[in-house]
Amino acid sequence: MIAKVWAIFRKDMLIELRTKDSLNAMLFFGIVVLVIFNFALEPVRESVRAAVPGVLWVAFAFAGTLGLNRMFAAEKENSCLQGLLMVPVDRGILYLGKMLAASVFMLLTEAVVFVLCLVFFNLTVWSEIPWLALIFLVGTLGFTSVGTLLSAVAANTRMREVLLPLILFPVVLPVIVNAVEATGIVLNTVDYGALRLPVTFMSVFTIVFTTVAYLLFDFVLED
Repeated sequence: MIAKVWAIFRKDMLIELRTKDSLNAMLFFGIVVLVIFNFALEPVRESVRAAVPGVLWVAFAFAGTLGLNRMFAAEKENSCLQGLLMVPVDRGILYLGKMLAASVFMLLTEAVVFVLCLVFFNLTVWSEIPWLALIFLVGTLGFTSVGTLLSAVAANTRMREVLLPLILFPVVLPVIVNAVEATGIVLNTVDYGALRLPVTFMSVFTIVFTTVAYLLFDFVLED
């Protein structure tokens, strides 16, 4: 099973490394969000650290949605999806490989956006980086566990670019809210014990939705 998931993951990674379509769009969108907030928060620069968690996750969420929108759309447009469906493996394997690829693309974007955020808002967070990395990882997996499934749903519609955000954000809103809360705890307090609740919630959310999506993916891919 691991080898099959790796094959799907490797395929998506190689395609993206050759074209860079999704990564370029995600990075561009994330940077634009940072630039807009950089100017918008200029009058309250002294208290900007409190607003950074929200700014970061707005950039992460919208950039991630752009990447998810292209995940199945490109294969649908090039008639490659039918070829994947003919491979004699469990359809859930396809879901796991796609989800891991989407997570890596999103984490790469988050790393660049986070570094630029530190520059734009003049923040110092060396000691907090391990905690932030954990939050970004768990939050991203929660986001892509739902997003990969709903991306496959939206890929079978004519208005997939509009439909995906409409059905995705209401479902992943609890993950984003808890990710913002956890990021705020790390950046603005020293009470790391308070991280337990939001991180646990995001972890449980990820496990539950990954399991459900794995079981339902076979039905979602049917036209």
